[in-house]
Amino acid sequence: MIAFVLRRIIGMIAVLFAVSVLTFVIFNVIPNGDPAIRMAGKNPTVTQVAGIRRDWDFDKPLPDQYVKMMQKVFSGDLISYAQRDNVTDRIKQGLPKTIFLAVGAAFFMLIGGIALGALSALRPNSVADRVINAFAVTGISMPVVCLGAITSYYLGSKLHIFPAGGYVTIAQGGVGQWLYHLLLPCLVLAVLFIGIYSRVLRGDLVDALRSDHVRTARAKGLPERQVLIHHALRTALIPMVTLWGLDVGLLLGGGAVLTESVFDLNGVGAYFAQSIASLDVPPVLEITLFGATVIVVLNTFIDILYAFLDPRIRL
Repeated sequence: MIAFVLRRIIGMIAVLFAVSVLTFVIFNVIPNGDPAIRMAGKNPTVTQVAGIRRDWDFDKPLPDQYVKMMQKVFSGDLISYAQRDNVTDRIKQGLPKTIFLAVGAAFFMLIGGIALGALSALRPNSVADRVINAFAVTGISMPVVCLGAITSYYLGSKLHIFPAGGYVTIAQGGVGQWLYHLLLPCLVLAVLFIGIYSRVLRGDLVDALRSDHVRTARAKGLPERQVLIHHALRTALIPMVTLWGLDVGLLLGGGAVLTESVFDLNGVGAYFAQSIASLDVPPVLEITLFGATVIVVLNTFIDILYAFLDPRIRL
């Protein structure tokens, strides 16, 4: 077991190193990717560009630039090329919004996926199953930016059921206004994942209900509710919960870029999108590493947990 854990940790470090190198190299070799020219402004002189290269160490080899940038990432001293402010401080400002959005969406994703998936599996080929399937396909197919724009316009600007956008902290408006402004973005973000999870759970639950251990439980005379919850659903939930954990890690790492942009939340995802648009390497690198770390750590934890539960996985 110790050797298995060590292999997973070493693999995690290797993945994060590869992500950091690829991100740094890509943004330094793409066309118009020279940060010195962009930082110099419009119509810069050769002297101005040369001075910026010297002051920011852009004249040094890429490996040296990479090492220095990574040192600043870990020390919290990384400075944005475009805004000239501290990247870590900007991430800390947007992180609460991203966390609350991800946690709220994760709650609706899990509850909605389980409820619709279980209902669909218990009534296969029924009207309810077809309606849920249509909802799932629509949720999976519709881009979140379209769904967000439609709901924000009609439910926000037209009907005034929800705010059209923006974020209110608990200190500014209390818990009620805080939840009120987060509810619609969380629901919009969760729709896609609910569609996926309901389809995954439906298939696994249908198979579980036909399995031998469920038939044995029914033959023993156990109540149908107990058979469903303690025997069939517990087994069928494993793949869905695995997906859920990884998706939550993605959202925490700034994966809700479009939702944050549509609803003007200005979280980590929105900052990430702005940095990509301006080819601002320091924020892109630090946010990418942050998101990759969350995802890889969760994935490693799940692998270790599975290995603990099933010794065959360690081989």
